[in-house]
Amino acid sequence: QVQLLESGGGLVQAGGSLRLTCTLSTRTLANTKIGWFRQVTGKDREFLAAISGTHGWINYGDSVKGRFTISKDDTKRTVYLQMNSLKPEDTAVYYCAAGPANTVYNIANYNYWGQGTQVTVSS
Repeated sequence: QVQLLESGGGLVQAGGSLRLTCTLSTRTLANTKIGWFRQVTGKDREFLAAISGTHGWINYGDSVKGRFTISKDDTKRTVYLQMNSLKPEDTAVYYCAAGPANTVYNIANYNYWGQGTQVTVSS
């Protein structure tokens, strides 16, 4: 069983930045894909970004390319999501999740999820 703990959400003005943190309970990030998603009440969960725990390969969703950056610190078993130029439409609950190394966009392939952290962007 893998546990993920997110932190870093909060209230920010439009144009501002936040950094989300996701720490995994595993001994290593190897052979794992770690992804960030978000969900607005009443809407489907949206893929934002994913990073390979072994190679550091990165994928982004179209809505956040150029504004959000995913990165990892292997020694801390932590994955970050740096969010810049935030917009009111970025308001959502943000989740990190872990899945097998060969997954990317398919939410159903992510086996383990954090509890979520609220991000609110005011206009």
